[in-house]
Amino acid sequence: MIGVIVNTLTVVVGSIIGLLAKKLIPETWSDFIMKGIALCVIYIGIDGAMSGENTLIAIISMALGAVIGLALDLDRHLNNFAAKLENRFKKPGENVTIAEGFVTASLLFCVGAMTIVGSLQAGLTGNNEMLFTKATLDGISAIIFSASLGIGVMLSAAFVFVFQGAIVLLAQAVEPLLSDACIAEMTCVGSLLIVAIGLNMLGVTKLKVMNFMPAVFLPIILCLFM
Repeated sequence: MIGVIVNTLTVVVGSIIGLLAKKLIPETWSDFIMKGIALCVIYIGIDGAMSGENTLIAIISMALGAVIGLALDLDRHLNNFAAKLENRFKKPGENVTIAEGFVTASLLFCVGAMTIVGSLQAGLTGNNEMLFTKATLDGISAIIFSASLGIGVMLSAAFVFVFQGAIVLLAQAVEPLLSDACIAEMTCVGSLLIVAIGLNMLGVTKLKVMNFMPAVFLPIILCLFM
């Protein structure tokens, strides 16, 4: 779990630095920088999606994942939790919603290839190298995001800890099912969600990305039959 703890701490530290820097950056600059970051997020998602080799698995995972996510109403639960955080921490007159920062950062930090593969490696072999690398990248990202989206980014560290920690702890249980092909398809589906996050950040779409989250784990089952 050391890799998960380090990753969580880097998000917190990066966010604090970003919040301090926010006072020095004009709001118009901050908005423009966020658009540029959104384009990079989309590029990262497209690049990761190319790792998949079975398009049918990705399609079925996204479709079934959406059904499961909608049935459980995951997006509403996440946003309700974010709204409670906002009511607790938002300062009067603050333009950026804490909920937006929390949801965007939580999803972005948790659906990528390094989250899945790194957490599985940590749980199966005790090798935290990839999570340490991810921690560095997330810390830098947290600086940028918190400068634009506020304290909600720092609060997303709790989601990072729970999500990645759960994968680490469950890795041993699902090890027999985790072929290289399965991990590649999980990476592909997770990367598609990153593209969706980038589009939301640009304002092109308003996809409820959290409702697609179950899709990331469905290749574990589908790869047994396809």
